[in-house]
Amino acid sequence: MKRFTSHRSVAHSDRHFSLRAASSSLRSQFSLYTGALLVSGLLLWGVAENSPQPQKVSAVEPSRESAQQYAWASASFPVENFQAYTSPFGYRNSPYGGASQFHYGLDMAAPSGSYIRNWWAGRVVEVSDDSACGTSVIVESGQWTHVYCHMQGYTTTEGGQRVLIDRDGGLRIVEGQQIGSGARIGRVGMTGRTTGPHLHWGLKYDGSWVDPALVLRAMYSQQAAR
Repeated sequence: MKRFTSHRSVAHSDRHFSLRAASSSLRSQFSLYTGALLVSGLLLWGVAENSPQPQKVSAVEPSRESAQQYAWASASFPVENFQAYTSPFGYRNSPYGGASQFHYGLDMAAPSGSYIRNWWAGRVVEVSDDSACGTSVIVESGQWTHVYCHMQGYTTTEGGQRVLIDRDGGLRIVEGQQIGSGARIGRVGMTGRTTGPHLHWGLKYDGSWVDPALVLRAMYSQQAAR
């Protein structure tokens, strides 16, 4: 992983973006995602979001107790102007043809230029624009790692630090900075390997891939109960 350098907090934190904004769509979509929670093994960030030879999937659902140990009510739905889930976590036919591939994330369609929100408070550990993920941000929140792909803008180096810049969106994200839940960290675009504007959202817990749909379901359950 790259160097980590402290920096000031992001300027575009705005107010908390509640999951309730997408609650009706979440109700109908969650029943489709009954796959495993964890994918064993560690993959390096920066590789393609699909793999023809995935790590072995552990088909173990988390217990109710482990799912409830997190304060999901403080988490944020990761994209504004959400339209639909276009590709789930798990095996799928490659959108470019060829063999079936494992998709290590959840694709969320939204109009180009829609703001992307940080899921949970943490530290930006990488910004990049040189992989199949396109312009991307990776955030670490304790044992969780969350990745956001295909955003608008570009990355550059300023004073030895990697920086993501989206001038039209008014965004400047620096590796090492602390960032709050719900903060705007990018905008939906088509950078990298993609067939249309969307957010590819990936999650890892303690080094293992997680199905983001199951996490969203736990978030929705807690937030709806408040």
